[in-house]
Amino acid sequence: GACPKFEVTATGSGTLAGAEVQTLATYAAQMREDGTLYGECPAGASMTQDGVATFRATGCGSFTADGGATFRGAVYFQASAPSLASLNGICCVYHWDVDGDGNATWDIWEWK
Repeated sequence: GACPKFEVTATGSGTLAGAEVQTLATYAAQMREDGTLYGECPAGASMTQDGVATFRATGCGSFTADGGATFRGAVYFQASAPSLASLNGICCVYHWDVDGDGNATWDIWEWK
C-alpha cells in the first residue's frame, strides 16, 4: 500500500543572484496516491568564489511523458558569501524540470 519514495542527488552550475555557482543538493520525493509528487530538499549548497549559500526547498510535481519530472515550489537561502547575500531573508519560488535523460534546469525568482 505505501507509495514509493525517490531520493536523488543533483549537481550543476549556473548563475545565482548574478554570481557563478556550483550547486549540490539531495532531495527526496514521495509519490502520492493520485500519482503526483511531494518533494523536500532539507539541505543543499551553492558555492561561489567568495563563499557559500545553503538552502532548503519544498515542492510539488509530477512525472512527465518523457520519463522526467517537473516540480514547482519554494526555496530559502542562507548565504555567507557576499555575492549571494541578497538571498538572505527572502522567499524564492522555483521551477525544477528534469527531462527523461536526466538533464535538469532550475529557474528561481524572488517572490515579491
